[in-house]
Amino acid sequence: MANVQIEPTWRQHLEAEFDKPYFQQLTAAVRREYAAGTCYPPGKLIFNAFNLCPFDEVKVVIIGQDPYHEPGQAHGLSFSVQDGVQFPPSLQNIFKEIQQDLGTPVPQSGNLTRWAEQGVLLLNATLTVRAHQANSHSTLRWQEFTDAAIRALAIERQHLVYMLWGSYARGKAYMINKEQNLVLESVHPSPLSANRGGWFGQHQFSRCNAYLQQNGIEPIVW
Repeated sequence: MANVQIEPTWRQHLEAEFDKPYFQQLTAAVRREYAAGTCYPPGKLIFNAFNLCPFDEVKVVIIGQDPYHEPGQAHGLSFSVQDGVQFPPSLQNIFKEIQQDLGTPVPQSGNLTRWAEQGVLLLNATLTVRAHQANSHSTLRWQEFTDAAIRALAIERQHLVYMLWGSYARGKAYMINKEQNLVLESVHPSPLSANRGGWFGQHQFSRCNAYLQQNGIEPIVW
């Protein structure tokens, strides 16, 4: 990770982070973890969210906590799984809400690359995880780096839609100017939270698209 392979416009905005002591420590720790055992996503996909969605093309930001930790799932995009992988429960609920909100059928694949390529930054706060151990890399200081990305967007971009699902993601709201952007907050789409209420029926996806269109921005094909 010393020579971080990251999309050029993101490199321009995050370059200063790469030289900071915390990032050097993070790089060393991630290398040790990947050398010691299976970690996700594959190393070449750690920065996939940035590489698929250049800084100037971001329209929507969806913040997850950390990658899926079972084989074949994680590929560097929050809530997304690779083609052919069964939908995790949170993703099932996301698709159910889109179906109810927009009337579109549930897709065949849980691979959200199609969203990323339209300008949806699918950003996990922690970008790596040890196999079978949720949040196992949450102490590696990834959050300092991903917070820097959120702050860069907050400072330099406006008329973005931030979808903050669950208390963890909602904790990032303080960085965002709500007068210049649309912030949609709700409970997390995981069954534990969603089934208590506050996820289904929020119409977040249609509200997102309406806001984008009001600001002359092409809506997302969810």
